[in-house]
Amino acid sequence: MNQDQSRPAAGLTAEDRRAVETLYRAFADHDPDLMDEAVTPDWQDIPPAPGQGPGPEGLKPVIRAFLQAFPDLDVTIEDMFGHDGRVGVRALITGTHRGEWFGIAPTGRTVRLALHEFHHLKNGRISHTWHLEDWFGMLQQVGAWPPAPDAGESAR
Repeated sequence: MNQDQSRPAAGLTAEDRRAVETLYRAFADHDPDLMDEAVTPDWQDIPPAPGQGPGPEGLKPVIRAFLQAFPDLDVTIEDMFGHDGRVGVRALITGTHRGEWFGIAPTGRTVRLALHEFHHLKNGRISHTWHLEDWFGMLQQVGAWPPAPDAGESAR
C-alpha cells in the first residue's frame, strides 16, 4: 500500500489512522487476515458485495477473489482526513486483470479504480464502512463497457 505523504491525515489519532491503513493493507499486502486487526467483529460493510457475508470474515473471500483477478493489486491512499472517530478516504486501486472478475475473462489490461470511503471507528477499530468504487470505469478499461452490440443488432 502506498500512502501519499505530502499531507498528514489531519484530525486523526494515530490509532484511527493505523486501523484505516491496516484495512487497505489487507488488499495491498495480499493478506485478508489483516481485516481482523482493522475492523470490529460486527463490522458493517455498506453496501456488501454480492454474496458477501457479515463482518470481517464475510469480506475475506471477496478480497481473495479480487487478488486472484488482479494479482499485482496495489492501493494508494491519496487523502485521509477526519475527526471524532469518523474518517474519509480517497484512494486509488491499480492492478492487471489476470483472472475472471464480474464474469469477465482476463484481459491483461491494467486498471485504475477510484475508491471513496467513509469509516466510523470505535475503540481503535473500524465499525462501519460506506464505500463507492468506480466499477463502470473499470469495466470500460477492460473493454466490457459499454457492452458490445448484439450480433443481431449490428446486422440491422
